[in-house]
Amino acid sequence: MSKELPDGVHTVQLAVPDAAGVLRGKLIPASAWPAVAEGGIHMASVLYSWTPRCEIREDDEWADPSKGWPDMHVTPLDDLRLVPWRPGFALTLCETSDDEGNELPVSPRSALKRVLAHAERLGFEVRIGFEIEFYLLDAVSKKPRHDNIQCYGLARAAEYEDALGPMRNDLIAFGIPIEAANAEYAPGQVEINVRYDEAMHTADNAVLFRNAVKEIATQHGYVASFMAKISRDQSGSGVHLHHSLWRDGANVFADGRQLSDIGRWYLGGLQRHMADFTLFGSPTPNSYKRRQAYSFCPQTASWGHDNRTVGLRVIEGSESAVRIEQRDGSSDANPYLIMAAQIAAGIDGVEHQIEPGPPTDADAYADEAGAVLPRTVPEAAEALEKSDLAREVFGDTLIRVVVGTARHEHAYVNERVSDVERDRYLEAF
Repeated sequence: MSKELPDGVHTVQLAVPDAAGVLRGKLIPASAWPAVAEGGIHMASVLYSWTPRCEIREDDEWADPSKGWPDMHVTPLDDLRLVPWRPGFALTLCETSDDEGNELPVSPRSALKRVLAHAERLGFEVRIGFEIEFYLLDAVSKKPRHDNIQCYGLARAAEYEDALGPMRNDLIAFGIPIEAANAEYAPGQVEINVRYDEAMHTADNAVLFRNAVKEIATQHGYVASFMAKISRDQSGSGVHLHHSLWRDGANVFADGRQLSDIGRWYLGGLQRHMADFTLFGSPTPNSYKRRQAYSFCPQTASWGHDNRTVGLRVIEGSESAVRIEQRDGSSDANPYLIMAAQIAAGIDGVEHQIEPGPPTDADAYADEAGAVLPRTVPEAAEALEKSDLAREVFGDTLIRVVVGTARHEHAYVNERVSDVERDRYLEAF
């Protein structure tokens, strides 16, 4: 990486996505940048196994307190970006390693790197596009500023343009290729679509996207929340990943305008492992509250052609557009882990020529075909632990950390008495 900063930059943000895909890091003055660019810095490795609220778990499977929670080495990537909404700032994502230069087995970004390296050995470049939903809430009340749904409403979107305009324009200037934004299926809910690209670049953009949206929202009097389900009565927020495999500049999912054999096998792998890999895409107890009938969130590992009730939607058309959309992930998922899991499942399908089940081109909520997806953290954790492919791809340590963190969150939420319980039972018994 060049040690020369662009004119006007006084601070560099060194960013490391943690276990939840939240950006953590340090602020480096321009005067200190040459040394950091050359030799990196150190940060505590416990960020790969703490909770989303940075709590240290007593039963941590990775960060051993008897060893004093040691440091890891943090090295800037060759991807310095100017931050349009913070003049004078630049940002770079970082890779992490131990002091001998070895990748850490619990690094989500390293997990995705390994999956993509396997795909490359098979001759494929994986390209992923993503669309993600989130809420813009009033910064004081933490509630939506409206109480009615205006999905795709241009007038409703215009009411949020003070924040959405800077988001679109600044994110594009930041290097994230925004294709569209719209008001979604709840008051205050927004969806933004990001154009497909090489999968690691997409994953990097996804973690940068969430952080950028939160920062820009704050500047305009909003709280941006990627919580999966903010209210029982409102639509949940999901992340949909659009998959395709490319070779020599051609989309190998396409056979003319239809899905090819390779695409069909990839679909078979996604379908076979969808339930087992659920925890990577739905990591918190709150994530599972999205799984409601007729909510646009799938309940089964079903697939269909251009069908929004299924878990896997096959989209056909021009050769470059043929793709598979997996629709079950929550917006709180770690982008590296959800992408790594889905790609690993699809590649397994290609390697073993796994055929998908019959398509569901009607109402998947009313169709009993297709494996039912886990509805709770304990179900999803048990399924992941039993997956041979998960252990082969991710290793025992990362699986234990992912499962341990999810079970910690489940226990934390389940052990507390909520206001709903008090309102319902306090005087009933």
